[in-house]
Amino acid sequence: MKIIDLTHKISPDMPVYPGTEGPIFAPANSYEKDGFKETLLTMFTHTGTHMDPPKHLFESCKTLDDFPITHFVAKAVVIDCSNLGEGDKITMAHLRKKMELVEQAEWLLFRTGWDQYWGEQKYFGDYPTIDAEVAEYIAKTNKKGVGLDVIGLDPIADVNLTLHKIVLANNYTVIVENLKNLQLLGEEIFTLCAMPLHLQEADGSPIRAFAIVE
Repeated sequence: MKIIDLTHKISPDMPVYPGTEGPIFAPANSYEKDGFKETLLTMFTHTGTHMDPPKHLFESCKTLDDFPITHFVAKAVVIDCSNLGEGDKITMAHLRKKMELVEQAEWLLFRTGWDQYWGEQKYFGDYPTIDAEVAEYIAKTNKKGVGLDVIGLDPIADVNLTLHKIVLANNYTVIVENLKNLQLLGEEIFTLCAMPLHLQEADGSPIRAFAIVE
């Protein structure tokens, strides 16, 4: 059994979505003054490797704390789309290459390889995204979640968040963005653990995501 970390580290100088601020790590207590160290952490709920629930876009829908913890531990499979270039679309043809596993999986993770650009300006560029048909498939089949190794489910220029709305409208599926290391997960089903903080009325949360591969 192998455990593979899929999470980018949270740090003050990490990449964040354009228009938001990075995390702030402020000294709160010190060894010299208080005998222990503690840090005041300030950050957005959609920082780093994070999860979007339906409530992120739809006021009457579920927050993360509305879901049972079993929603975040599930069978998953990686769809390899690393051959795609800037602005290319992930289509149902990518899913059909391994449809038997796609149908078994509760979570679908799309590997574009874009995590190699983490920390570079290109990471915020014209990365590959799923198309509307794939988004509709995910929503209609009630997958527990969808994850990608890019900064957004939608193209960064789509301020309407069209694909987010398609996926989240079923009030069941969640979205994870900014994954890494998907190339290490192989071609078969594995166990995904994608654990958000247990925040009240959470419109999103940084997560610690990892895979258990037999």
